[in-house]
Amino acid sequence: MFNKPLPQARLTQRVLAHLLRYPDAELRAHVAELRAALRDEAALPADRIDEIERLLDRLVLLPALQVESDYVELFDRGRSTSLHLFEHVHGDSRDRGPAMIDLIQTYEKAGLYIDNSELPDYLPVLLEFASTQPPQQARDFLGETAHIVRAIFSALLKRQSPYASVLAAVLELAGEKAEAVPVPDEPAMDESWAEPEVFGGCSTDGQAKPGQVQPIRIVKNPSPTAQGARA
Repeated sequence: MFNKPLPQARLTQRVLAHLLRYPDAELRAHVAELRAALRDEAALPADRIDEIERLLDRLVLLPALQVESDYVELFDRGRSTSLHLFEHVHGDSRDRGPAMIDLIQTYEKAGLYIDNSELPDYLPVLLEFASTQPPQQARDFLGETAHIVRAIFSALLKRQSPYASVLAAVLELAGEKAEAVPVPDEPAMDESWAEPEVFGGCSTDGQAKPGQVQPIRIVKNPSPTAQGARA
């Protein structure tokens, strides 16, 4: 039996890439075109397209300021929903740099060069790259990120965000099911970015036994004459 060739999903991948970018006026001005591309290519299940269209409606019907602030609050102020994939794997460790270089080289081997203003692990960039590849290679490439995308999808679902449908679509284009996984509670932003105390790791207030009565040791200060004699 011959395997059925995968359908083209280039337009859909590009639509998803645009939807995960900052929803500025230019993006909102092209909502009708994004909607038409999804419908014409039909690379996603009809119910998934319906969900994404509800997000598109939201982008044009709500006030621009609300749409933009919601996006920032969702993707820029929470690590569990970060669209920079290596943030979920390497955090701020030294391993992130070599991983970035490897990904850039993957792009360059395909003859593609990203703008210096963007990082290679940004999910919209990965989707743009996938849209330039043959269907099977694109699916395999996105499949390598599925475990991270699933974690982001689950975090968005937990927040009841309409953007969860976009991440679900990415999973489906990778040949995966959009199934949620447990997501740990994320610390408050102030807590996660708080600077450590000056004496963090030391005894409270410099005391060996904080909260208890401490003896005061008084040491006689030598007189100037005695100091001079020792000198």
